[in-house]
Amino acid sequence: MQLPGFKPESDGPEPEIEVRIRGLMIDSSTKMPIVVLNDLAGEVVLPIWVGIFEANAIALEMEKATTFRPWTHDLLRNAIASLNGRVIRVVVGDLREDTFHATVWMDQAGELIALDARPSDAIALALRSDCPIFVSQQVYEQARRSSTGSPTLSPEDLRRWLENLNDDEMGRYKM
Repeated sequence: MQLPGFKPESDGPEPEIEVRIRGLMIDSSTKMPIVVLNDLAGEVVLPIWVGIFEANAIALEMEKATTFRPWTHDLLRNAIASLNGRVIRVVVGDLREDTFHATVWMDQAGELIALDARPSDAIALALRSDCPIFVSQQVYEQARRSSTGSPTLSPEDLRRWLENLNDDEMGRYKM
């Protein structure tokens, strides 16, 4: 069984940072939802812009809200479980052309299976599966470098702003 994060062409595992969801908020300029990821030590902050429906699915699970019928991510979790599989981790492992890419790692009878996913879907599934979320060190560095082109907010300013949001400012994402 190959370990998640291990690249056969490399000398070993790609460094990853375990993260948690710091919160959901709305980008005031684009009016799009942002999932704010924070490493467990609170030093690394990574905002990922997501779609409104995916943000709603994440928010519902964060609030442990019950729904009358299963949502898509509930359906996927249930399908995986009914096939004797288990989601073991989610990794936001690539950033190409300003788009994040994630992998959902599953175990099915000892076989490791990797599924390509949008980070928002992977995060929503991770919350429902109670499994850890990781961001590759490479993605974090790429995201930090690519944000240096922003004329309005430096990466350091963005990091400071996100880190200093209090719970009231971060709030609960409401649809």
